[in-house]
Parts: sequence; C-alpha cells; structure tokens
Amino acid sequence: MFNDHSPLQRAAARLRAATAFAGPYASLLQMLLVGLVLLSLSRIGLMAWQWERVRAAGIPGQMLLQGVRADLILLGYFEAVLLVLAPLLAHRVTAALWRRLNVAWATLAVVFILFMEFSTPQFIMQYDVRPNRLFVEYLSDPVEVAATLWNGFRIAVILGVGGTIVLGVALYRLLRAASVQHQWSTGKLLWTWPLIVLAVFMQIRSTTAHRPANAALFALTGDAMVNALIINSPWSVLQGVASMVEETKSSEIYGNMARERVLAEVKAAPWLRDYQFPRADLPTLHRQPSAIHRDKPLNLVIVLEESLGATFVQSLGGLPVTPELEKLKGEGWWFEQLYATGTRSVRGIEAVVAGNAPTPARSVVKLSLAQSGFYTLAAGLAQQGYQTEFVYGGEAHFDNMRGFFTGNGFQNIVDRKQMKPKFVGSWGASDEDLFDKALERLGTLHAANKPFFSLIFTSSNHEPFEFPDGRIALHDPDKQTVNNAVKYADYALGRFIAQARQQAYWQDTVFLIVADHDNRVYGNSLVPIKKFHIPGLILGADIKPKRIATMASQIDLAPTLLSLIGIDSEHPMIGRDLARETDAPGRALLQFNDYFAYLEGRDATILRPGKSPLQARYDQATGNVDVGTATPTQAQVDRAMAHVMLPSLLYRERSYRLPE
Repeated sequence: MFNDHSPLQRAAARLRAATAFAGPYASLLQMLLVGLVLLSLSRIGLMAWQWERVRAAGIPGQMLLQGVRADLILLGYFEAVLLVLAPLLAHRVTAALWRRLNVAWATLAVVFILFMEFSTPQFIMQYDVRPNRLFVEYLSDPVEVAATLWNGFRIAVILGVGGTIVLGVALYRLLRAASVQHQWSTGKLLWTWPLIVLAVFMQIRSTTAHRPANAALFALTGDAMVNALIINSPWSVLQGVASMVEETKSSEIYGNMARERVLAEVKAAPWLRDYQFPRADLPTLHRQPSAIHRDKPLNLVIVLEESLGATFVQSLGGLPVTPELEKLKGEGWWFEQLYATGTRSVRGIEAVVAGNAPTPARSVVKLSLAQSGFYTLAAGLAQQGYQTEFVYGGEAHFDNMRGFFTGNGFQNIVDRKQMKPKFVGSWGASDEDLFDKALERLGTLHAANKPFFSLIFTSSNHEPFEFPDGRIALHDPDKQTVNNAVKYADYALGRFIAQARQQAYWQDTVFLIVADHDNRVYGNSLVPIKKFHIPGLILGADIKPKRIATMASQIDLAPTLLSLIGIDSEHPMIGRDLARETDAPGRALLQFNDYFAYLEGRDATILRPGKSPLQARYDQATGNVDVGTATPTQAQVDRAMAHVMLPSLLYRERSYRLPE
C-alpha cells in the first residue's frame, strides 16, 4: 500500500491516535475531521479566488467561522446514517464488518465532497453560484451535457475527475489505515449511543434557537455568490435535489394548457391588455407608468401582519378585536374584498412582495430557482435607488426568508439578533419590540436622504399566542388565545402608526397594512373562501380616505403601491394597478391544498387534480360555498387554468425577473 514512513502512513497514525478514545465511533470522528479539513481548504481557496467580492462584503472571518458551522451540518447527516446501525453492528463479534462499513461510507462521503468542491470553480464561472439543483437537473439530457462538458470544458473536467480520483484513493488509504478501533463492551456501547445521537442531532440542528439552521441562515450579504461560498457545494446540491422533489407537484395536476394560450389568456385581463410586452424571453415584462406623477417618489413601508384575517375585523364580518385597525381604516384606502392567495406566510410574502400568483408547488420563497434573480419590489426599487430592508422579530432564516430576500433585492436584514426586546415569546420579539426597532430603522433610513422600502413582518399573533401583560383588556378570559393575541397585535400596530405619524418621513411615506393569511384556514368546502378574506389598508403621505369595494387579490397590491409612490416601473407582475380608475370587475386567486379557486364576484371556478372543474357560488355575507351541479363555462375554466399555470411556466423558464 505505502511504506511505513510515507506521509500518508504518518498522517494515518496521528489520526488513529487522536481518535482512539472514540472506540467504535473512531471512524465517524475521522470522517468528520477529514471532511472539515477538505471543506475549509476549499472555502479558503474559493475566497482567495473571489477576494474582491469577499472583501467588498467585509466579513471574511465570519464567512470562515460560519462555513465550519455549515460543514458540520453536512457531515452530521453523513454521521447519522452510520449511527442508526451502530447498536446492531458496533460490537466485538461484528467488529470487522463495522470497520469495513465505516471505511466504505467515509470514503464515499469524502469522495462526494471532493468531487463537488472540484466542480465548484467552473460552476461559479458559469452561474456565479456554487453547484445547486442545476448540477443535477441537466443530467436528464446526458448526451448533450457530456458533449458540452467535453467540447467546452475539457480541461476542467479532466482536472476535476482526475483530482477526485487521485485524492479519493489517497484518502481511502488514509481512512483504512487509521480505522483500527478499540471495541467497547455492549453495555458501554448502548448507554453511550443515545448521548452520541443527541450530540449529532445538535450538530445538524446547529442552534438551540426555536428553529434549526438552514441554508438561509448563512445568507449574510446581498451578494448571492459570496453567500454561496459560506456553505459548501455538497449541501447546496443536496438541497437542490430536495427542492426538485418538492416541485414535482406542479400546476399540470389540473391538466394541460399550451404556453401561448396561457400567456394570451392572462394578458387579456382588462388591466393588462393595453400594455406592451416586448420581450419574448420575459413574456410578462411590461412598462407600468404610475397613475400619480410625483417629482420625488415616496418611501414605502409594508407591515405584513401574521394571521390577521377578516375573521377578526368587525366591519368585515368578524370579531371586534381590532379596534385600532377599525379607527385607522377611515384614514386611507380600505379594501373591503381583499383575498389572500394561500394559507401560509410564504404565500403572503410571494404575493405581496413579489406579486407572484400561487401554484400547488411550494412558494417561490423556498424554491431553489427563485433564490436570486427573481423579481420582488425590493429588486425593482433598488434599481430605482431605494434603500431596501426587511425587519422581523423572529429568526429571519425561518421559511428561508433570509435566503430569498438577500438574493432578491433586500440590502439589509434585521431580525431578533439585532434587537433588545423587553418581551420574547416562542416566535421572537413581541410586536411592540419589533415596531420599536422598525421605528429606529426608519429614522436611520430617512436620515440617509434616499428613498427607502421597508418590509416589517409581525409574529405575536401566532401559537402559542404569547404577549406582554397589561397592554389590552382581554377579549377572552384565558390570556393565551388567538383573539387576545390579535387584539394585542392590533394594539401594537396602532401604537406604531401613532408614533410613525409624528416622524418627519410620514408625509413622504406610503404605508400598507395587510395580513399574510387568516388564522387556521379550514372549512367543509373544497376551498373555504371566507377564510381567505383579509383586511388591507393603505395610508400615509397624501393618501385620501377611500373604500375599495371591488374584489382584489394580494397580487394586486404591489402594482398599486408602485403607482401610489410615483414609480414608473418595469416588472413582470400580472396584478392590477388599483390606483387607476377602472370599471373592470375584480378577481381573486386562492390556493388551498390541492385545489385552486379562481373567484369572480360570486362565481368560483374550482380546479381539482385529475377531475373536472367545478363551479361554486360564494355568499360573502354567510361565507357559504355552494358547489351545485352546474359546470363552469369554458371561458371561466380557461381563465382559472391560465392563472394557475402561468407562475409555474415563468418559474421554470426563469423569466419572472427584471431585464439585466
């Protein structure tokens, strides 16, 4: 194999001596140490290669430290596979089999790491990011990919494969030579196993906070490529594969519709048909002139309220637990028939912040192809010279928000770590503490003398409904109920608006208050439409009181806001600019589990997987959805099909973005 005095032999001896205390788990520890060294060396090399951008980010030390944390997560998954088998195989009688299995698995792990890291520089040169789902996605066309790699990247392929083989063989020999283990008694093995499992579990979770670490946690800058250097390529690819699996549930579950028909149907909407769509590669991109001309565009603040449905707004048919919102509704544009697109926060985010319509797949906030270059208000306004910021009282990596936002136009992320809250619940800082921080940040943004866009996302109205004592007169006798939490959230919102009104930026800022979704969307209907009804209010600056009686969707808010703040914009959004006077009736798009409803007035066209569409009648007063025997017209089905299929089409084509 190699002589007793070779460098590999000496390295194996040192590695064996350093891990001997781990007994039957020595090989797992060796895999961990070797993996950390390989991944850290690769990261250092990549950072040196991309030093100009790393230096511009200003966090090289943090990148290395957080990189080790990301590497530990990846290696923890590799360790977990063998740990499951340890109680069965890590005994003296099966020691030889356990040793060979450890060496084989550790070798596969390090070879996979080597291959992915060797592949990284060329991938970055091509896509400006570490290998991701594209690395696997193109394997569906192996002949074309092989020809492209050989004819266009021959040297990189030879060096990468050759380097992987050479180092892989050397590391196999190292691990095999170092794998002599001191076996433990069965008793010691079994009582230590739960402790080691717990240690590896914490290694993978990587935090004692409310939520485990994910890739979004490592999005520390606005440069997506620099963020990618912080993690590692094997993890990036594995996440991409998982994302591809999640995306298998696409709009095609409702049937097929030709691309040309989808685009034609959507563009035929009264509020879109007069626009020009000049780019074939960006088929919904259009120029939207603002309905209000302003010499100086206004600032924009969106307050996204957690789970604040019409259920809790008396004037919308709900409970009397939002008195502050009821007071404010007469001071701006009040939406009487606004509907959420889904039942999760990420649905509200994609609709309100990106104007993106819902599909049966997961929200684009979580999907891999949308993590950079995807249109958001922040991306569009940043091009117009705006400062852009996200403020959240919890942990911003939850639901991949940090990753999606930093990759798509948000220049600064402020979460629980940057706050000094007086009250902290399971979901983070109280809404009062959140708004106090938001007021501080708005003052700082205003002082920079540049227009700004701030997205503020609340969390107090979330189970287990924790909030400070002594703030409200309880609606329910027991404190921790949803009604009391809503009333507290409303109190904090009213306090925030009252304080913001006293600031110099109030007269130059448009505020949108809107829910992400209602609380606990349920019902015995295929689509419980009443539980999608949410409040919406636009106020501030020179906004005059107005009731918006027409039906509207969350995807209509972003185009409307751009008009109100005076921005002539170019964007791919298909929503309606409600700042323009129009007699066109509205519509709402509702995704509920595997069902999709296209609501027009009282008529709802409901699409179902593998079944014919249904026509339903919705009574807003009672919330009843009557699914009778009537079938929707072909025109109704076409409109519904086009609107549920369009976002999937644009996502796959990577064409929901701004022109470069």
